[in-house]
Amino acid sequence: MQAIGGDKTAFAQLYDLHHDRVYRHVLYRVPTSEDAEDLTQLVFLQAWRAVGRYRITGSPFIAWLFTIAHNLTMSFYRRNRATGPLEGDPKEDRVDSDPERRTETAFDQERVRAAIRQLRPEHQQVITLRFLENLAHRDIALSIGKTEGAVRVIQHRALAELRRVLEREDR
Repeated sequence: MQAIGGDKTAFAQLYDLHHDRVYRHVLYRVPTSEDAEDLTQLVFLQAWRAVGRYRITGSPFIAWLFTIAHNLTMSFYRRNRATGPLEGDPKEDRVDSDPERRTETAFDQERVRAAIRQLRPEHQQVITLRFLENLAHRDIALSIGKTEGAVRVIQHRALAELRRVLEREDR
């Protein structure tokens, strides 16, 4: 990867390629789009500063960026203890012309976000990386410093707990 050698153009291409996914990942975890924009910029600033130490491990570059994003998000909440992760209200990327469908979708998304907020932080992270960012178990494992088997167990437990939370709400 040319960016490791300090090639600014190559890093700019990585930025263009991954910016939207990192932003969406962060937006799902912080209260406002402004916070997400700031943290996303910090992710890429830290990545640029550390890219020379990045090692190609078989895991995609985006997994490394998600690790940086997770660490910055946790630091954000340590500095701003008033709110917790996943309290944001992300904007949908597409425009749906049916107001009823838009409302139902927004309600369902908020219901799931609220349920995810009730999970342990480790469970939140695995759920968002797996199902929102579509990372493979192997890539999540490398990103969070666990084995692939541990990630599968965490995912299973997180989904079971998420199901219990949603069922409790339905009563």
